[in-house]
Amino acid sequence: MASTFELGGDLPVGRIGYGTMRLAAAPEPGFDAGAGHIWRAPRDRDAAIAVLRRAAELGITLFDTADSYALGENEALVAEALHPYRDDVVIATKVGVARPSPTEWVPIGHPAYLRQQAELSLRRLRVDRIDLLQLHRVDPAVPLADQIGALRQLVEEGKVRHIGLSEVSVGQLREAAEITPIAAVQNLYNLGARQHEDVVDYAAAQGIAFIPFFPVAGGSHAAADSPLAEVAAEIGATPAQTALAWLLHRSPVILPIPGTTSIEHLAENTAAAQVRLSAEQFDRLSAVGAAAVPA
Repeated sequence: MASTFELGGDLPVGRIGYGTMRLAAAPEPGFDAGAGHIWRAPRDRDAAIAVLRRAAELGITLFDTADSYALGENEALVAEALHPYRDDVVIATKVGVARPSPTEWVPIGHPAYLRQQAELSLRRLRVDRIDLLQLHRVDPAVPLADQIGALRQLVEEGKVRHIGLSEVSVGQLREAAEITPIAAVQNLYNLGARQHEDVVDYAAAQGIAFIPFFPVAGGSHAAADSPLAEVAAEIGATPAQTALAWLLHRSPVILPIPGTTSIEHLAENTAAAQVRLSAEQFDRLSAVGAAAVPA
């Protein structure tokens, strides 16, 4: 099992990256965790910076953020912690979602807006070129060709190296690839959320990185008597490490980006790259996960 992947064919990254979304502050008062999170910078900025720096020390090279996380403050935090960036560090960010309130995530795909947000990301990240710029969500009110065209213009201007998409179908990936090369797709995917199996397979066939967000399944999949826990006990790993290992075994193009605010959990997640599953263990976990997907 390869330990690295060449993003866009020219940027080698470790197979396990770090997703920065969870570094944002706790939910706003009066909002639940799902609705009011990711709105402000972390209250303990020093602790967040320590996690980011420790991630780099552990060998993580792919860091994923977005302009909508804490209204851009998440990007600024990445720069504060890691700039000047090591030569092997790859920064991925996203544009295309507005945050008018703590509970709203509004896709905006107008080309001028996307280009403006990319300019702001360049400033906050303190770079002249973004390694991977992803369309955070497709705006159904704007032709996809116009949205991808705006990102292609940024590549032509030397402001973006590679383009990615998030939460898209195979059809949308194909349509985008007719306009410009697509280096990555970031969709919800984990052992218990398998609705994008066809996207994983398409990405593998095309050499496109598949970056699953929320890569560790929760709920019954992580219960003490679950098959995940059983396999974890068999190989001497934690359930979270085993879930990440399943993703790494699922396809050589999968690059999980687990997020955490804990240095202890960060080390645990990073060590998942060394976990090996037998073919039988992989199949056992795959069968359990597939059974949870509605027909």
